[in-house]
Amino acid sequence: MSSSIKEKPETILVVDDNEAVLKTVVAILERASFRVLSAVGGVEALQVAGKTEGKIDLLLSDVEMPQMSGPDLGQTLKKQRLDIRVVLMSGGPNESQRVHKCVSAYIQKPFAPKTLVASIEHVLHSPDRSEPGGQEADGGKDSEYQGRSS
Repeated sequence: MSSSIKEKPETILVVDDNEAVLKTVVAILERASFRVLSAVGGVEALQVAGKTEGKIDLLLSDVEMPQMSGPDLGQTLKKQRLDIRVVLMSGGPNESQRVHKCVSAYIQKPFAPKTLVASIEHVLHSPDRSEPGGQEADGGKDSEYQGRSS
C-alpha cells in the first residue's frame, strides 16, 4: 500500500464569453490536473454550478460579460457556496480597481499558462482573503504569482 494517497483534484469553474479563451484556459488547467467545469457566460455558469454536486473550489471568471459580469457572478456564487474562492481575469486596463470584496485575486490578460496555474494554486492554498481589492496577479510576465501587498 502506498503511503502517499493523492487527494481529489480541486474543482474550478471557468467562465468566459469568448469560447476560444475559455477552451484555452480549460486546457491549461486540465494539464495542471485540476477538475474543470466550464461555462460561456454568467447565466450558464449559474446553471452549471446548480447542477454540480460537491464542492466547487474556485470560480475563474472574465470580468466583462454580457448578461452578468464576473463580479456579479462571484457575489451570487459566494451566497450559494460560501467557501468558493473567486478569481477574476480581464484584458481591460485598471480592472483591478473595480473588483469587489468577494474576489480573492485578479489576473490581467494575457497571461502565461505558468502564471495562471501559479496564481490559482496560491489562492487555493492560502487563507481566504476575500477583501476589498483582493490580490492582483501580474499576468503579463511569465513569473511566479505576484501579489499586491495591502
